[in-house]
Amino acid sequence: MEDARRPIAVFDSGVGGVSVLRALVNLMPNENYIYFGDSANAPYGPKTLKEVRELTEMHVTHLLEAGAKAVVVACNTATSADITILRERYPHIPMIGIEPALKPAVLSKSNPRVLVMGTSMTIRQEKFQKLLKIYEKQASIYLLPCPGLVEFIERGELTGKALYEFLGDLLAPYADHALDSVVLGCTHYPFVADTIRRILGREVAVFEGGPGTARETRRRLRQMGMLNPSEKEGVVRFENSLNIPEKIRLCRMLLDSKKNVK
Repeated sequence: MEDARRPIAVFDSGVGGVSVLRALVNLMPNENYIYFGDSANAPYGPKTLKEVRELTEMHVTHLLEAGAKAVVVACNTATSADITILRERYPHIPMIGIEPALKPAVLSKSNPRVLVMGTSMTIRQEKFQKLLKIYEKQASIYLLPCPGLVEFIERGELTGKALYEFLGDLLAPYADHALDSVVLGCTHYPFVADTIRRILGREVAVFEGGPGTARETRRRLRQMGMLNPSEKEGVVRFENSLNIPEKIRLCRMLLDSKKNVK
């Protein structure tokens, strides 16, 4: 029973995984959480596969040593690069990854036009390519690497003229595609979803992977008898590889919750 009270670790290349943490907290408010963001090395998208794996495994090891009962890899790039290896290495610890919410976007209507925004590595990795093959005949799917977008969120620049112009230029080629939906294939991107909607039109549906990942985490913990039995609100502890107060404040702001935050 004491093991079930240990925290769920949430790991991301920076502050973006707070979008997944937010979904986890909403679904399981009684759980305790450790959030670790590797902002010192963000973004992961342009890095080599070897670099992403080394960083991910180093930080996951740290989180397990800190007492985590489960690890949510709240980074599409790190999930694509390393989740299979992590599950093989830690077979008795729930390792939950995230993937772009392509399935619900494709199934949202008949023959939709779907834009997938993601990092270069997420889009080219085998994990996403396999997912793409499953649904590519059911929709017109466009892939859009977004180098430079993560840096806006890491700076806490979630609105404003510079962001609007950056996204406007990025999305301009798809303005006349009559898009039905956009898949935010990086956990940073939900924090600028409002600007994306302004550019593409409010009628375009936006999908993110956080809620599905939260449901899968709860399912896995329930299956293993590891859900926290406490009815009290849990605690969130933030850590960041930059180890500066500004990053912790940004994470708190992004969580936008009344959680007991340390």
